[in-house]
Amino acid sequence: MSDEANRLNALTDRIIGSAIKVHRAIGPGLLESAYEACLYFELARNGLKVERQKPLFLKYEDVVLDCAYRLDLLVDDAVIVEVKSIARFDRIHEAQMDSYLRIAHLRVGLLLNFNVRALIDGGIKRRVNLFPE
Repeated sequence: MSDEANRLNALTDRIIGSAIKVHRAIGPGLLESAYEACLYFELARNGLKVERQKPLFLKYEDVVLDCAYRLDLLVDDAVIVEVKSIARFDRIHEAQMDSYLRIAHLRVGLLLNFNVRALIDGGIKRRVNLFPE
């Protein structure tokens, strides 16, 4: 495994650990914005660089478009985190993350659904962009 893959694995492990801590503390049933704020605080407190509601611009041919896309969290300029509080993941959530990864030229994203009994029971989806360039 490459150094970059090891770094991303370690980083996603830290993010997931922080998300589990937040979920255990406040439980399911709240708005996405509450989980996003708490996770932002927890990640920053643990020394990670975190950007919240980071604009994502779309480049089409030679034009850069502000399409009002925003990443919930961008951690260490490497991992996109999308925070959800929904009944269950649907294919559209995975497609959205795949598009964000492709547009941002990043390799890894995490979908986190806090509206579950335990985050490790279906509340985490890791998406990988095999062609980030």
